[in-house]
Amino acid sequence: MFENLKFAAKLNGIVFSGLFALSSFSHASEKRPNLLFIMTDQQRYDAIAIAGKYPFLKTPNLDKLAKSGAYFTKAYTPCAVSGPARSCILTGLMVEHTNVRSNGTTEEDPVKSKITNKRTFDQILSENGYYSEYHGKWHAPIGWTNCYSEFAYKSPKNNPFKYTTEHLIRYKSKVKEEVKKQETSEKNLFFDNTMFQAYYLPDPIDRRVVYGCDENGKLPAKELKKRIHTQPDNHGELILPKELSLTAFQANETIAALERAKESGKPFNITCSFFFPHAPMLPIKPYHGMYKPSDMPLPKSIADKMTDSPYKNENGRMSMPEYSDPEKVQHMMANYFALVSEIDWWIGQILDKLKKIGEFDNTLIVFTSDHGEMLGCHGMREKNVFLEESARVPLILNFPKKIAPVKIKEKTTLLDLFPTILDYMGVPYDKRDGESLVDVISQKKTKKDMVVTEWLYRNPAAQVSHMIASGDWKLMLSCDSKSKVPSALYNLKEDPYEMANLIGKNNPHRNEYLEKAESLKQQLIEYLKDKKSIYADSISDVIF
Repeated sequence: MFENLKFAAKLNGIVFSGLFALSSFSHASEKRPNLLFIMTDQQRYDAIAIAGKYPFLKTPNLDKLAKSGAYFTKAYTPCAVSGPARSCILTGLMVEHTNVRSNGTTEEDPVKSKITNKRTFDQILSENGYYSEYHGKWHAPIGWTNCYSEFAYKSPKNNPFKYTTEHLIRYKSKVKEEVKKQETSEKNLFFDNTMFQAYYLPDPIDRRVVYGCDENGKLPAKELKKRIHTQPDNHGELILPKELSLTAFQANETIAALERAKESGKPFNITCSFFFPHAPMLPIKPYHGMYKPSDMPLPKSIADKMTDSPYKNENGRMSMPEYSDPEKVQHMMANYFALVSEIDWWIGQILDKLKKIGEFDNTLIVFTSDHGEMLGCHGMREKNVFLEESARVPLILNFPKKIAPVKIKEKTTLLDLFPTILDYMGVPYDKRDGESLVDVISQKKTKKDMVVTEWLYRNPAAQVSHMIASGDWKLMLSCDSKSKVPSALYNLKEDPYEMANLIGKNNPHRNEYLEKAESLKQQLIEYLKDKKSIYADSISDVIF
């Protein structure tokens, strides 16, 4: 059996990677392992109780997974925006190499957009006999879903690459039926048109509360001229029964998938992709109100003026002062953590089902998020930036048969999940940009404490495009040497909230840090050259 697999891999140009993959096929009678991949959207690294940042936060199921498995305390997304990040995770390739550079790219012709044709780990597992299902938010090229059972979507006639998943259509249909039953005479309710098409009771940070609206919830024309109304503008309590929570719907679909997977008689690969705690931050009772806004600890950087920061004008920061308003941000935080706690409860239900079907011990469970959330830090909301709250995510790998409890404090990237998963599954693969964590988890080797992330959406001259974090230091720069956006150097040990750009022009001691910045730049160049990046040479020309 092994020789046949090896020959087939050779024919297809696939390289066996790691001793684990080789040894996994040595015993024909050994039961093949399963994969349960759980991902949230926009959950920052410290939004889990075991991280220790928020002792009031209730995430007992995630805490238990972390304590009994491999818990990575410094995991970074490859890109702090959903479409590019998820494409990187699925393929183990950098943004530059997937060429999925924005959310919009996921709905474009993959040939014209030069999107990678490398297979995802799900496709590879399916080709190797795995029963595969994916439930929840999908935000990657739709062609990559050809490996999943029970997956369907609809596309408009003018663009076969644009899609709405049947999953979301079914959910919204259920919500529509419920909304028809509701009394709508309450004047203090708004209608959420951006996601749920349901009523919600707004909190003080809600845009329509802050800027005023008419009785139909429409913002003043002057305000709408500034920018359209989007998901992150909505904050409050969603008026739906708890069983109609989107989180409950996605979890229940995953639980049903585990039943089907067991009945298939095959090893399985099931993904649960939760939409939350992404905006709109509209938790349902009893989670809304679970945390009191007045108890929320304010971000240390909420009033940061961002002197010398490359992000001073990002994410609408200057035009949305409500995200630096302490009282308003506390409401946002309370809702955000409520959404996290609801997800944790449902993860417990999913794990209970895994145990009930007798597959818990033989399943690699991966938990992570695609990127973080600023949550009022630096007076900002959302993601898209290299700051810690946006770029760092939780990461847990739990596999009772193979992983002993371990806490890994060295930095890692979610690019590493592709080879790590396939090594644990014992399936061969071709080399990608990520590196397997199997030996790091088993403590056979120490991981280098360094990570690189990218943001390649717009003109490189208009943004910092690359970040390297190494040890206590972090450097951000543009790959365009002519960019006027300031590069930034932070000491994360002395300045964990990234409020003092050490090479900023307003720092009288900046010359003392230029050597360190140059050293990090050289590390970045070496990394990019190793990955065959086209940006290595242009970064060489950057002068601080």
